[in-house]
Amino acid sequence: MHLGPCQRLLVPVLCVLLCLPAPAAAASAAAVLAAPTPAVAHSAASAAPAGDASSDGPVIGAEVARLYEQAARASATYEQGRREAKERRAKALRLERLLARERKEIERLRGDVGRVARAQYRAGGGGVAYTAKLLLADDPQELMDGHRLARQAELAVSRMLDRARRAEHRLAEGERLAIATWLDLDARTEQLASVKRAITAKLEDARWKLQGEADRSVAAGRCAGAVRLDERGPRTSRAWVTPVEEYELSAGFGGAGARWRNRHTGQDFAVDIGTPVRAIGKGRVVSVSCGGGFGIEVVIGHPDGYYSQYAHLAGVMVDQGERVRTGQWIGQAGTTGNSSGPHLHLEVRLTPHLGSGVDPAPWMRERGAGF
Repeated sequence: MHLGPCQRLLVPVLCVLLCLPAPAAAASAAAVLAAPTPAVAHSAASAAPAGDASSDGPVIGAEVARLYEQAARASATYEQGRREAKERRAKALRLERLLARERKEIERLRGDVGRVARAQYRAGGGGVAYTAKLLLADDPQELMDGHRLARQAELAVSRMLDRARRAEHRLAEGERLAIATWLDLDARTEQLASVKRAITAKLEDARWKLQGEADRSVAAGRCAGAVRLDERGPRTSRAWVTPVEEYELSAGFGGAGARWRNRHTGQDFAVDIGTPVRAIGKGRVVSVSCGGGFGIEVVIGHPDGYYSQYAHLAGVMVDQGERVRTGQWIGQAGTTGNSSGPHLHLEVRLTPHLGSGVDPAPWMRERGAGF
């Protein structure tokens, strides 16, 4: 049966009205007509809707992203604190070396004071009054000169004793400061380590919850909604970047293995579940899909005609048709689909489809973003 343009427009509206409860039909129909039409829907392995409102995936994904950022900040703070502690330890060690020299100086001063005091005692011994010594002396001038020298020796001993006391005071203050520094360093290091351990534990728990939601989405062939964050990754002035910041390379392009039908079609990056995955370059999201060997995946088309694929994800942060910038977070790494463990599978393709891949390693090196 041939339908005119107006009839074709009314058919979906009537279908909606027939499926709605009577009291809400008019209002709901108006809402459907008033709602903006999505630019492009999610691509999926089946005809199921792209977004699943009942899924907790986006909520958990956002929590993982938040905890990931907290863990990154805690790690950065811990590392900064560790560097500061190292510098302060070096200062404390220098202080201890200075204190050791002070102790030697004090021992030397004490020895000098003892020798001078003993010499004074021997020179002026006998207990005879100075006036009597002056009357009985054969040469009073010589006695007076001797007395003057004795007074100078007493002043020297007094100065030496004062210097020794000041040195002992500095030593005591230095030792107190050194002990306080060591205690503060130990307390600060333990506090930072405790914060880092707590956030890491929360993140680990949230990661596996996210993976569980992702596995359910893949099994149902129904992608959960995109995780939306206020800030989707730090901005960069570079045209191309690696898909993850910190990683270990695992399976490379063209490798053989029991898990691949022919050869490995991309480059694997071993990372934790929930690790932010970023667009290697600017472009437009061609597809977001769930199910199949790649699990949850995103494909981006770049202005130069190439395409990049990001597979085995645990969550996505973009919608199909969305424009992305270089370095923008587009998903979270996981282990969905045909995956033996948490990692990101990256492909660079000539088309959006499997089978047109090129080796990503030299391709990325040519663009200044080698790995």
